[in-house]
Amino acid sequence: MSSRINDYNIFCVVGSDTVRNRSRSLYAEEGSREKMIGAGKMKQYTNVLDKPLSKGRQEVSLSGFAYLFSELVQYNQTQVDNIGELERRLEDAGYAVGVRVLELLCHREKGNRRETRLLGILSFVHSTVWKVLFGKVADSLEKGTEHEDEYMISEKELLVNRFISVPKDMGSFNCGAFVAGIVRGVLDNAGFPAVVTAHFVPVDGQQRPRTTILIKFAEEVLRREARLG
Repeated sequence: MSSRINDYNIFCVVGSDTVRNRSRSLYAEEGSREKMIGAGKMKQYTNVLDKPLSKGRQEVSLSGFAYLFSELVQYNQTQVDNIGELERRLEDAGYAVGVRVLELLCHREKGNRRETRLLGILSFVHSTVWKVLFGKVADSLEKGTEHEDEYMISEKELLVNRFISVPKDMGSFNCGAFVAGIVRGVLDNAGFPAVVTAHFVPVDGQQRPRTTILIKFAEEVLRREARLG
């Protein structure tokens, strides 16, 4: 089992003042300073928005993630009275992640372009988003057979449920609500509002059920898709 997973890149920018140095290695040119390092130069950006967005390190410790996520669940558990409220809080936390994941990936992977078609955004979530977050594409993407507005992304062993043992008194509590929130954050801010929920689905011959992320798009999304043909 791999001990590393992809993370969703949290960037922390710390402001600092430019230090004046009268050494010959520093000089001013057209309002900006450049520092000579050997034969190369290190440009001093005056605005953080001018700095290139580096991909940086894209992996974190699996045990570190498991510990952090466990703390998130336990903290929220102390703030609610029932399982439904706990899942809603996890979904809200995931939503905030999804918003940032969309912005990051649209800038880095798609040159600030966004998907405008239904199947395009679903494929983006199923492949690109899943790979960045979990190191692999999702196991499956399916369309519902009973409703035109429903799609399902399924995982045999969703990461957030992998090391979770749910007590019997918590019933069908599903930590996948956090991932459902991420998916809703991506879809909503890409212009595809939807209700997204996580469900356990029993699988014959397996002790643990698979997790299915059920996506039910708003009617306006289907009308727009019909107009686009």
